Amino acid sequence: MRAARPAHTDDPERGTLAKATDENFPVAPFFLPRAWRDDLMAVYGYARLVDDIGDGDLAPGGADARLLGVTPERADDRLALLDALEADLRRVFDGTPRHPLLLRLQPTVRRRRLTPEPFLALVAANRQDQLVSRYETYDDLLAYCELSANPVGRLVLAVTGTTTPERVRRSDAICTALQIVEHLQDVTEDLGRDRIYLPATDMKRFHVTEADLSAKTASASVRALIAYEAQRARDLLNEGAPLVGSVHGRLKLLLAGFVAGGRAALGAIAAADHDVLPGPPRHGKLRLLREVGTTLRGEG
Repeated sequence: MRAARPAHTDDPERGTLAKATDENFPVAPFFLPRAWRDDLMAVYGYARLVDDIGDGDLAPGGADARLLGVTPERADDRLALLDALEADLRRVFDGTPRHPLLLRLQPTVRRRRLTPEPFLALVAANRQDQLVSRYETYDDLLAYCELSANPVGRLVLAVTGTTTPERVRRSDAICTALQIVEHLQDVTEDLGRDRIYLPATDMKRFHVTEADLSAKTASASVRALIAYEAQRARDLLNEGAPLVGSVHGRLKLLLAGFVAGGRAALGAIAAADHDVLPGPPRHGKLRLLREVGTTLRGEG
């Protein structure tokens, strides 16, 4: 999950939660029961904080570091911040956390009987981002998504009390797809962070070099590679889409929004002829609404 809205330096909690409006998918839409919205926003706040630490996107001034007990000398040390966040996360389960976003999370964890594992996986994914900047194979990338994306869907199921093994499997497919879509949208941004999430074996197959990814516009080879990875993401979305039909009521609409958001983003990439290098292709609200309708009808 990545957003561009700047945080409020005077209020890390408010600044982090404000980024929810910039995500590819609905985080806690108005039509959900209030209790679900509150708990999903608490989970989102934690996930967003982890990603902001891993990406170096914390608000300037070091407020988050201070809240986590990290000294000013290490306020820019992402691994130190992640270690401190993990320690604060453990206090959610057996004490009193320091950071307001984790204080906000604690009632949700207790109310929904959430376990530490999905939260720890998100920390592990961001640690990996500090140490691994290239992925050799698609399977390597899927293993990363197991840490970076799939826990979020599992938490949504847990918060809404709808977890079953089959739903988890479908949810994992959707979340991995959404992570791949984000990687495709953010090729240029990620390269600026010295990260490439396009598998090296696929780049070789399509004769794409790292230099090709730094161009202002995509070559035919880069476009073919992006189209190939986009189809993989679409196949995963289709594999996960039956999750929508397995639930009812407002949760059905929320999950349809997740799938539709991914499909609309893929549609925007295709409409740009798979040239993602100038920046993320954007879809309009009409395309998103059409995709929601298609997903709800089970036609996609």
